[in-house]
Amino acid sequence: MKLDLEISPGEVKRRLDAGQALLLLDVREPLEYAVSALADAELIPMNTVPERLPDIMGFAGRCLVVVYCHHGTRSLSVVHWLREQGVENCQSLGGGIERWSLEIDPAVPRY
Repeated sequence: MKLDLEISPGEVKRRLDAGQALLLLDVREPLEYAVSALADAELIPMNTVPERLPDIMGFAGRCLVVVYCHHGTRSLSVVHWLREQGVENCQSLGGGIERWSLEIDPAVPRY
C-alpha cells in the first residue's frame, strides 16, 4: 500500500507517543532551525537533500521519514523528489512546524 504524501501532526504525535521509530527530517535552513525545531529532528536543508540521498535512503529502510519545513510546501516538494528516487517510506508533515506548534505543542516557537 502506497503511503499518502502527507501526514498530520496529530498522527505523527500519536506514533511518537506509541514509541514508533520515526525520523523527523527538517529541510529548512539552519537559521530557521535555530529559531524553532522539533526534538530529535535531523537537519538536512532542502538544497543538500540530493547529496544526502544515501543517508535518507538508509533512514527510510529503518523507519518512516517525516519531512517537515515551515508550512509544508518545501517538505512536500522533497517528498515528491524522494519518491521519484525510489524512497517510498516518507511523508510530508502537513502544515509544517507551524501547524505542529498550533495543534500539538505551543512551546515550539512560531515565526
